[in-house]
Amino acid sequence: MKYGSIKNIKEELLSDNWYRLYKYTYEYQKEDGQWETQQREAYDRGNGAAILLYHPGKKTVVLTRQFRMPTYVNKNLSGMMIEVCAGLLDGDDPVACIRKETEEETGFLLKEVTKVFEAYMSPGSVTEKLHFFIATYDDSMKVGDGGGAEDETENIEVVELPFKQAMEMIDSGEITDAKTIMLLQYAGLHKLVIS
Repeated sequence: MKYGSIKNIKEELLSDNWYRLYKYTYEYQKEDGQWETQQREAYDRGNGAAILLYHPGKKTVVLTRQFRMPTYVNKNLSGMMIEVCAGLLDGDDPVACIRKETEEETGFLLKEVTKVFEAYMSPGSVTEKLHFFIATYDDSMKVGDGGGAEDETENIEVVELPFKQAMEMIDSGEITDAKTIMLLQYAGLHKLVIS
């Protein structure tokens, strides 16, 4: 018996103050074939891209540190997060987006990027799908200070760390950002940086 189908979808815009929050009412077919009415809210902020910059020779990675209000209101006492470079696509293709974000946030002008996977980050409530990338870097690629786009009030600090230390920071709870953990673990599994 087929189940998991939906029909009669009704979309209601609840807010478009920052991004868009929608309420969906629909009928969902259960495993027993019966239909039931369900309601869910979905936050649409667009899709994004994230990248881990790594230096195999120095055995280092480049991360960022910035204030994240949603974490502050959920018991992150400083509100500061250590993360890989990332940003919303805003109409760009993922490669163009991640090149632009990398230069704005870290000051590195990338030669090549490699896409490694895609993932929905919070599929129960957020529509966003992230495109995950990796790229090597070296000092010759540094064309600016980074810190983020001035008009976006990001105040980003660029952080270069030994890969081993970054992995230890996952265990210690200093790195709690999902996209960062995923890319660091990818680097570890694929032995991109042998520590």
